[in-house]
Amino acid sequence: MVKTYMLDEIEVRALCGVDLQVCTGEMLAITGPSGSGKSTLMHIVGLLDRPTSGTVTIDGVDVSNMVPNELSAVRNRRIGFVFQSFNLLARTTAQSNVELPLIYAGVSGAERARRAREALQRVGLGDRLGHMPNQLSGGQQQRVAIARALVTEPSIVLADEPTGNLDSRSGIEVMAFLQELNAQGITIVLVTHDARVADHAQRVVEMMDGEIVADRCVANRIDAAVELETLGAVKGVGQ
Repeated sequence: MVKTYMLDEIEVRALCGVDLQVCTGEMLAITGPSGSGKSTLMHIVGLLDRPTSGTVTIDGVDVSNMVPNELSAVRNRRIGFVFQSFNLLARTTAQSNVELPLIYAGVSGAERARRAREALQRVGLGDRLGHMPNQLSGGQQQRVAIARALVTEPSIVLADEPTGNLDSRSGIEVMAFLQELNAQGITIVLVTHDARVADHAQRVVEMMDGEIVADRCVANRIDAAVELETLGAVKGVGQ
């Protein structure tokens, strides 16, 4: 797969012959320095962009040549997105933020509300339904974003630097939740520049200059739930 852009009449290759297979139920981290092509690859995997050449298949179906409405339908049914900046509407409650993808899917108001409440309860925010984003911590805002990603019951969750705007404890909490979702059978693909965050995944793909330079299984995978227990024990000692 190749992706090129034109910049001031100069052709820039963001991806140079990338070949990547993500298995169902896998937790995969894509890592690399700024400009390595990892975000471009994430956008193509998430059907937010198209490759210049090559194909993208989901469950054996080539989606590369689908028209925009078809791509939107696949995204809405199959893929949930979590971003570094949360992308929550500032003057909208947590529940209403989570309902947004269901509005686009044409789901009725009562059903939207029910599913949004269940998604927020799933991420431990059942008591924050009416809170605005500025009434929530960064970690809580990211959990609202995760609930929004889950409300359409996707089979794949794509997380772009999901811990980038969080303190260390909140970041570990988010990774613990992503690992929990993965244990439930949801495929997780996350982009990160942080090697330690990447080692929460089962597999790490490293990129450089638009190419995959390493593809490895994580031998000593970090268990975020254990990290949280350790942090709690350390805090208890100091109290």
